[in-house]
Amino acid sequence: MFLRKGMILVVLIVTGVVCVYAADITGKWTAEFDSQVGPQKYVFEFKVDGTNLTGVAISSIGGVEAKTQLKDGKINGDEVMFIEPLNYQGMELSISYKGKVSGEQISFSRTVGDAGGEQFIAKRAK
Repeated sequence: MFLRKGMILVVLIVTGVVCVYAADITGKWTAEFDSQVGPQKYVFEFKVDGTNLTGVAISSIGGVEAKTQLKDGKINGDEVMFIEPLNYQGMELSISYKGKVSGEQISFSRTVGDAGGEQFIAKRAK
């Protein structure tokens, strides 16, 4: 009985520590990179609540701007992941992002549907 209560306490403490050490990336982040469809500019507006990540991606591709709500966002320590369900020229694309936070920047890799993807750096907007 004591061992069981002790294990539950350890699990709760470890879970709390993971939440405490999740990077707080709440705010605006900017990125520019080349892609298969040309140069792209992004503004990400993130909000972190524990390990949940929500927000929007504002993209500018070839002069066309889109604002998309992020889905399935998670943050675990310095690791970030989310999906951008983008409608690009009438095509529904699911863009998966994985990133690693390091100070005032996030190193991202993204996969566009079943096609290739890009790697880029997003920087915290000042």
